[in-house]
Amino acid sequence: MSNELVAPDKFFLNRFGMNHGALERILGSALERKADYADLYFEYRSAEGLALEESMVNHTSKSVSHGVGVRVCAEDRTGYAYSDEVTVDRMRLAAEAARAIADQRGTAPAAVQVGAPVARHALYDLPSTPLDVPVQERAKLLSEIDSLVRASDPRVKNVMASFACERKIVMIVRSDGQVAADVQPLCRLNVTVIAEDGKGRQMGSYGGGGRVEWNYFIEKDRWREYALEAARQAIVNLDAVDAPAGEMVVVLGPGWPGILLHEAIGHGLEGDFNRKKTSAFADRIGQKVASELCTVIDDGTIPNRRGSLNVDDEGTPTSRTVLIEKGILRGYLQDRMNARLMKMEPTGNGRRESFAHSPMPRMTNTFMLNGESTPEEIMKSVKKGLYAVNFGGGQVDITNGKFVFSASEAYLIEDGQVTRPVKGATLIGNGPDVLTRVSMVGNDLKLDAGVGTCGKDGQSVPVGVGLPTIRIDGITVGGTRAN
Repeated sequence: MSNELVAPDKFFLNRFGMNHGALERILGSALERKADYADLYFEYRSAEGLALEESMVNHTSKSVSHGVGVRVCAEDRTGYAYSDEVTVDRMRLAAEAARAIADQRGTAPAAVQVGAPVARHALYDLPSTPLDVPVQERAKLLSEIDSLVRASDPRVKNVMASFACERKIVMIVRSDGQVAADVQPLCRLNVTVIAEDGKGRQMGSYGGGGRVEWNYFIEKDRWREYALEAARQAIVNLDAVDAPAGEMVVVLGPGWPGILLHEAIGHGLEGDFNRKKTSAFADRIGQKVASELCTVIDDGTIPNRRGSLNVDDEGTPTSRTVLIEKGILRGYLQDRMNARLMKMEPTGNGRRESFAHSPMPRMTNTFMLNGESTPEEIMKSVKKGLYAVNFGGGQVDITNGKFVFSASEAYLIEDGQVTRPVKGATLIGNGPDVLTRVSMVGNDLKLDAGVGTCGKDGQSVPVGVGLPTIRIDGITVGGTRAN
């Protein structure tokens, strides 16, 4: 594996018998009718997973896949074709298909010369990954999680734990002659606990991971933290009362509640939606779109984070992009095509699920910066409200920013104190409007533990989210009893 780590571009050239001349001819064929841009995306992915339930490891999986995608861009049209057979003939056919889909017209472009390497980050150059650890050792960890959780409380009735890891090697060859290559490890440990007390059944979930080594889960007893946190959530929810309904002050806790920021705000700041003017934030750069307490960042350069990348899936180095600064909209998340059409610079946010998918602008690690209030000050400022600590599912309408989120762990705030846990709470609001209602921002920024997966247009990619404790004045809470 060491050769792959040192030179992933050589991995593809050697494995599939390619050379720069062949790549230049394929790109030349893709550009034959004067497209604006073309690229080749090579991918080799090896993945393993195992899962435990009812105290037994009852599922294991192992897969290897590889392929190449060819993209042709002409003005605002994109042609994309792919093959899981990486041969010159298949690539030529894919290039011809992509060219036909883009339907460009014009004279032949200048010849492509491949070879200039892209200077990439070094955010997760690891000597080994969990794939190098024997499956028996991974299975043993899941069994230890099961034993620990069951011993922690007699109300625990079932434990489900899973571990998934992959190593993806990619190479992007662009029509401007540049070549980018990367080895991208990724792993995730998840624990779900079901508890019963005779009156009801509740569930708790927790986990983490990133672009890290196996020892990441062992050091600092992180696996224990994941297991006991999942159990704690399930036990807490056994005592939950029905959530109130109505408009009220809502305090979001640090870390994973940043998923609301990701869904309700982040997607609306992606370049494609703004170029097409279907986003609530279209044509609003330089305008105030949030409370002056809000500064929102997307940063794909944080070492070892789940949403980080040395280069994005178009071969552009990732960056730290200021989206909203003290309430003022400063920019959008851009891939190469939308940046070109909007006359902006790409931000390193072109992402795709696999070689079978065309890239589009997507988030990496999206979070709000710290404010000046302490979490204690924020809580004491609330006479009556809701404290949302963890979220489950949610959905958002990009065109108007309306969202609905379900809180998997939430509490009442009464006279400045966190009191009873509640169940069945949903938050209903409008993303752009919610940002204007932020009245206090804490100094306790926390990123999620590394479990985020973002879906868009049928594609899923790993992401990170983050948030300090914040107070929002007036969100509609859907509950099961009157407030």
